[in-house]
Amino acid sequence: MTTPTPHTDGPSEDGRSDSTRSHGARPGGAAPAPAARRSPAHLPLDLVRGFLIGLTELVPGVSGSTIALIVGIYTALIRSAGHVVGAAKELLRGRGWSAVRNELAQVEWRIIIPVLAGMAAAVLLLAGPIHHLVESFPLSSMGLFFGIVVVGIAAPLRMVRWTARPRLVHCALFLAAFLTAFLLTGLVADSDQESPALIVVFLAAAVAICALVVPGVSGSFLLLAMGLYAPTLQAVSDRDLVYIGVFGLGAIVGLASIVQGLLTALEKVPHLTVVIMAGLMAGSLRALWPWTPGAGPITSGDVVSPVLFMVAGAVFVLVLMLLDRRASEAPLAQGRP
Repeated sequence: MTTPTPHTDGPSEDGRSDSTRSHGARPGGAAPAPAARRSPAHLPLDLVRGFLIGLTELVPGVSGSTIALIVGIYTALIRSAGHVVGAAKELLRGRGWSAVRNELAQVEWRIIIPVLAGMAAAVLLLAGPIHHLVESFPLSSMGLFFGIVVVGIAAPLRMVRWTARPRLVHCALFLAAFLTAFLLTGLVADSDQESPALIVVFLAAAVAICALVVPGVSGSFLLLAMGLYAPTLQAVSDRDLVYIGVFGLGAIVGLASIVQGLLTALEKVPHLTVVIMAGLMAGSLRALWPWTPGAGPITSGDVVSPVLFMVAGAVFVLVLMLLDRRASEAPLAQGRP
């Protein structure tokens, strides 16, 4: 991930100028701006990024979009999602295939395809095992993700242009977002629904998918609060195609509803937006704190293991950031067909 230079008008995770990255900025009928070239060195890293995003979406309290923000592909994913939604709208409006192709041409497929492949692999392969590990080793699991998110908060904050005048506004927004996420992660579910109605599954998916694009809010945690976490994991593990299909449809509807608002915020007030995201990430740490009040006496093993996993998670993120920076510095000529 690269920190934007001071003269830019908005945060950049991919090194492009704001004029190139702006969604919908081309004049009517003009050819879409080509996606930035990407070194082949990013391909394995993007697969790992996608795998991590899919993995974290399986864990209550951890947001996949938080990981996307940490590893530097959040803006690319949101803008690409916006163009996919735009293509669907053009198709429904009967604007013709030319308009649809213009939107799809702006999707950063060299990022999207490996990331989606990694996410799918994580969900299909690890839905059952992750549920078991989180239940069997809750302190160590939460310690690992706590370390990842703590270090990752630096990612959006490094994208902010800190000037003297708006600093108070930044701090106020950070605090408001922190408190919002802190209160949301205090929600608990009474019990999981054994056989939820499909309309409930649809609506829950539409709500939970918002967490995929809003850092600091966990989709799995929202499902847990709605009593649908265990049934959803079980449906994926059992390959329940009806449940999965209804859930996917709800997710598509929810995603289309929120992504345009996020795109507008990232383009109009980019620095304030990422400050809010950092606040949401910080507030969500409440759900990842291993030693919850009222959990009973804490032994030395209950302290050492989570702390070690916190350090491991923090080091992992730092290494991933370093690898990403080196991949970004790889000669672009290697990526030419």
